[in-house]
Amino acid sequence: MPWAERDRMSLRQELVHLVETQRVSMTELCQRFQISRKTGYKWVQRFRLEGDSGLEDRSRRPHQIHWQIPVATREFLLAERQQHPAWGARKLRQRAQTQGLSMVPACSTITALLKREGLLAPATTPSPQAWQRFEHPAPNDLWQMDFKGPIPTRVVPRHALTILDDHSRFNLCLQALAAQTRELVQAQLVNVFRQYGLPNRLLTVNGSPWGHTGEQPYTALIVWLIRVGIRISHSRPYHPQTMGKDERFHGSLNREVLQQAQWRTPAHLQQALDQWRQVYNHERPHEALELAVPAKRYEPSLRVYPESLPPIEYDTGVTVRKVQQKGEVHFRGQVFEVSRAFRGYPVGIAPTTEEDQYDIRFCHHKIKTIEIRKIH
Repeated sequence: MPWAERDRMSLRQELVHLVETQRVSMTELCQRFQISRKTGYKWVQRFRLEGDSGLEDRSRRPHQIHWQIPVATREFLLAERQQHPAWGARKLRQRAQTQGLSMVPACSTITALLKREGLLAPATTPSPQAWQRFEHPAPNDLWQMDFKGPIPTRVVPRHALTILDDHSRFNLCLQALAAQTRELVQAQLVNVFRQYGLPNRLLTVNGSPWGHTGEQPYTALIVWLIRVGIRISHSRPYHPQTMGKDERFHGSLNREVLQQAQWRTPAHLQQALDQWRQVYNHERPHEALELAVPAKRYEPSLRVYPESLPPIEYDTGVTVRKVQQKGEVHFRGQVFEVSRAFRGYPVGIAPTTEEDQYDIRFCHHKIKTIEIRKIH
């Protein structure tokens, strides 16, 4: 009769008693009791070692649970997840390790913990990643700058000015401004330059106050940046992936801050931005940095911000012309359009290796190449 239908303890006692009589072979006894020889020998061995107590059922739970999370580690992981709902297992694990917690479990264990505690959002299908990851080799080689917004508050909306170092992903500026104007942006840039120094190049989007597409790529802000000594680039129109790192920074900002509350006042919003900037730079492990934090890879620039703009000078052999009110210059009897943003400034006109072609430059920046038309 199958053991599942009778008292198992009694059957096991009968089995070992009959085995001890040595009148019937183990093979035949196991056939009669409808169990395998391996099971029969197991109960006989347990009985000989422990007596009747060895015939009792035992828990199938492993004697040692290798990744039973220590209480302190478990509480830390859950608290970090509640404070940063967008952080996944990899970020949480790295954060626990950097805090020196003992027995930090694997990512799969952390994911299971979050699921048990109801802190794991339903899985979504990730969008295809079309870009290839690229970064400049050193801090301050390139900064990316853009606006995130408008961000609604109960008083007036705000526009978050964001500046990101391409190499380290370190956020240099996260400031809620009342408008996207040259004056407000320039004032913030001065603060950033004084604190962190000058980048070699700045990458911005198109449009005010950065610059316009088409025939008018320059603005007063761009002219000022060139005078300060920074090379300027604009992203390709309708190609936001050119500003990929800052765009992904905006995505993290949106998920981890902007979607989490309704902002009462601009000051309330700025307080949240300041707190998150500290977390982002110094605490939040970054996937693209092999789970390091941006502050570990960033170093201030050795190029100091000039409190007084240097004079505009050109090399010997360069023809200097003043840009007129409509944004044009006169050279060799002909008129060439430059940009109204340079009105009143001197530009240099230097010959190229091509006959009758010249480069028009403002300080270190090449504005355009012109060609002298031959008049017959």
